[in-house]
Amino acid sequence: MSYEIVEAMLARRGVQIEAIAEIVYHLQKGYHPELTMDDCVVSVKSVLQKREVQYTLYTGIALDELAEKRLLPQPLQAIMEADESLYGVDETLALGITHVFGMIGLTSFGYLDKEKIGVIHDLNEHGSAIHVFLDDLVAGLAAAASARIAHKNIKAKKYPGDV
Repeated sequence: MSYEIVEAMLARRGVQIEAIAEIVYHLQKGYHPELTMDDCVVSVKSVLQKREVQYTLYTGIALDELAEKRLLPQPLQAIMEADESLYGVDETLALGITHVFGMIGLTSFGYLDKEKIGVIHDLNEHGSAIHVFLDDLVAGLAAAASARIAHKNIKAKKYPGDV
């Protein structure tokens, strides 16, 4: 397994690393005036280096692609085609990515799942493609990369007893 494989899978589905980084920038720019897009790209790539993140992406993207080919058993096929609102497995899978960086990732994911900004919006308004999992997985990636930046903030308030 490698970063290059997962980056190629995302690109094949219309998602560029830079588009995810733009979301990360949107989430963190208010807290880090010195933040650059390059910092955000590095953070997204760092999250994508984690094997558990790669496995999650492989699984979700495969399910979207199988649904597009109408290869899933019923009723799952119909649920995926309708992007059924009560089907929460896509969010559950994406939350696995956000948990890599804790609660900040979780709250950012909730915001992104509701607001659907940037490429997340584009995936959600998918036309004939099925992105039941991918829009949430991208939100999870952006949330995790954003949380990674937040955790690395050297300007974070220090408290007595901090190591």
